[in-house]
Amino acid sequence: MIEKEFVKEGLKRTRIDEYLEKKVERAGYGGMDIQVTPAGTIVVVYAEKPGMVIGRGGKTVRSITKTLQNQFELENPQVEVKEVKVPELNPRIMANKLVIMLQRGMHFRRVAYSVIRRIMNAGAQGVEVTISGKIRGSRSACAKFNEGYIKKCGEPSTRHVKEGFATVQLKPGVLGIYVRIMPPEVILPDYIEIAEPDESDVVASQEAVVEEVEELDITEEITGEDILEELSEESEIDEITEEEDIDILEE
Repeated sequence: MIEKEFVKEGLKRTRIDEYLEKKVERAGYGGMDIQVTPAGTIVVVYAEKPGMVIGRGGKTVRSITKTLQNQFELENPQVEVKEVKVPELNPRIMANKLVIMLQRGMHFRRVAYSVIRRIMNAGAQGVEVTISGKIRGSRSACAKFNEGYIKKCGEPSTRHVKEGFATVQLKPGVLGIYVRIMPPEVILPDYIEIAEPDESDVVASQEAVVEEVEELDITEEITGEDILEELSEESEIDEITEEEDIDILEE
């Protein structure tokens, strides 16, 4: 059945990923990608230090290619190594750095906040670090540390948020480390951008304002002298009405 073929390919991909992670662990393994072409199978390995993956004279790459062909039965495998330009934005690399610091005996809170600070300084929109296991005592516990904005559900979470997982063996037991990063270039569906007006619209609005000002200049303005004349006329009218009232009373 076709479902079994998909499951088989998924298991093979997972086994290859685990093998590469152990093989190039010191080089800062950041993941891999498999591309099937008519000429063969291209395996792209992402690493923080590509020189350690290639090895002296290409020795390590040839060993990996031979293992992929014999053990994992890949057809004509070709290994390509690509450098991770910003390791702080790769969750698998940062999870492995967490493992190294925990193995040195550092406290888990200090380690988590240190990694979060490095990731946010690299420009990430948000990060979440989860450490689970016997971190405080004999009982298992889970500690979450987060900063910034990160999606936890829906399509943006599955499409844009990068995830990395690692385990570390300590004296109390095994700890699981889970790192989730939202890269800086992600544009969410609810993002709204306000467009700036065009230069032609700005010029047209300025011309309209100038025309209105010119029309106001053409109209007659009420000056202080006009106001005084109106007041004097009103006072004369009041005096005349008062004199008429007096004459009427005398009669």
